[in-house]
Amino acid sequence: MKNQQKHYCVAEHCFAVQSNNDVLLSLMTNYEPFLTTDGDLHNNTIFALHIEQDGLLNDHQRLSYTHIFTDNSEKDMPRIEVYKNNGHDWLFRISIVADSPICCELTSNTSFTQAQLHIAHDCQDTHFCIDNALMLLYAFRTAPLKTLEMHAAVVVKEQLGYVFLGHSGTGKSTHARKWLEAFPDAYLLNDDNPIIRVMDNGEIRVYGSPWSGKTPCYKNAHASLGGIVKLTQAPHNLIHSIPLPEAYAHVYSSASGMKIERQIVEHLYNTISHVVTHIPCYLLQCLPDTAAAQVCWEKIKEKY
Repeated sequence: MKNQQKHYCVAEHCFAVQSNNDVLLSLMTNYEPFLTTDGDLHNNTIFALHIEQDGLLNDHQRLSYTHIFTDNSEKDMPRIEVYKNNGHDWLFRISIVADSPICCELTSNTSFTQAQLHIAHDCQDTHFCIDNALMLLYAFRTAPLKTLEMHAAVVVKEQLGYVFLGHSGTGKSTHARKWLEAFPDAYLLNDDNPIIRVMDNGEIRVYGSPWSGKTPCYKNAHASLGGIVKLTQAPHNLIHSIPLPEAYAHVYSSASGMKIERQIVEHLYNTISHVVTHIPCYLLQCLPDTAAAQVCWEKIKEKY
């Protein structure tokens, strides 16, 4: 069967996805807003992923890889095992939750420009596999391109985007919804994995992405970044500006990336440093109510 190939642009970075199984590509409905037929963009793809539902690698194929690290920090989150071989190619073995069997394996060259996704024959969620493979590739490949894939929610108000950071369960999605309730002119850009990008002219933008967690919000749109807010739960609503080292730490902890790979960490450092020195950052101690959104907005708008 002939390979089918599609191109997508996220934060103005174009990547290709191909498979000899039309059904696999048809699952990618969340990518449809990002689909592009622009031939010039196709010529400048940053990476290509080939998807195969051919089963996992065999023991002999995995033998050349050495285990480097396992991300298994949260029991209800995916487990990602990271391996590398002597040729510096990568292998990522992924499970849906921490204690579940491996459902797919992603192999990539050292620069993350060419990759293959191998999906287990008995995998019950191929969409999960495709999403996670593309999220990993995108985060690693765009790190040198002044781009951050964030774990955050984003609301746009008065043409500026505001990014809400916090650990899982902190209430990022809830706080974003409270902005929509409090301000009729506000809208949700992304609820889980927005993209922050520093443009060549120094402008900092926040973009929607095909990855939005449990909320189906897949907007191919962007706004200039207006502020970054770290959320913590509290019995009151109180916001204050935070110093650069604290702002850097919050953004770094929320940015996806290969943080065991020195070159990627250096790229993240440069991009985050630019962001936090040009964008106001805050800590919001808050309740899950619209008053929190109003308190947040009153503080933020002092800058504009």
